[in-house]
Amino acid sequence: MTCLLDAEEVTVRYGSLAALDGVDLCVHDGQRHALIGPNGAGKSTLLNVIGGSTRPRHGTVRFAGRDVSRLGPAARARLGINRIHQRPAVFSTLTATENIVVAALPRTIRRRRWWPGGSGRLARQRAGPLLERMGLTEVAAVPAGHLAHGQRRQLEIAMALAGRPRLLLLDEPASGLSATEVGRLAELLAGLPREVAVLLVEHHLDLVYALCDTVTVLRDGRTVAAGTPDEIRTSPQVRRAYAEGVS
Repeated sequence: MTCLLDAEEVTVRYGSLAALDGVDLCVHDGQRHALIGPNGAGKSTLLNVIGGSTRPRHGTVRFAGRDVSRLGPAARARLGINRIHQRPAVFSTLTATENIVVAALPRTIRRRRWWPGGSGRLARQRAGPLLERMGLTEVAAVPAGHLAHGQRRQLEIAMALAGRPRLLLLDEPASGLSATEVGRLAELLAGLPREVAVLLVEHHLDLVYALCDTVTVLRDGRTVAAGTPDEIRTSPQVRRAYAEGVS
């Protein structure tokens, strides 16, 4: 099966420190793939490389068969790679609906046009189903700055989906959430359309194992193991990686 995302021999160095050391990663269309490992393993750095905010010293990143190694985040987003960071990034003074409209506009209008006219209406029409999918219909008219942390996370995912990505990068989406909110997030992520592949960095292993079909484990910038959740759960290499690091 051809990789939607194909990262080969990715190496990132900061002075003498190798944040990533020859890492390979393949994510297929519609796949739910997780990156786990102790703190400092290189997980977020790899997301930065895939998203385009970090340029590797060595290696290539291909997306949908195209070499995107030299493209920045905006160009990669236009190709279908959207990223959600650890802290929700929403427009606090805009309503939930308006946040999604803004996120959808780059794909629905030309640069010279703006809502409320023309294709801006199409963006607003798209917002309704996304709010419903993320469980935010009741707060559609509420400014994002007034939403709870978990709701802002849900809104950010809806905003990412508004751009119609083929690959969604999630960097610790459960960070700062209560146990109830983590459970709700797991349900929402499980319901994402299979047209969207997901690459997830997460420390909540129960969420990882419930959601993902493939798990890659990093430690000290290198791949320790890769396989199904059951294979990773029982891997002595993975247990050693966590025992020797700080999870």
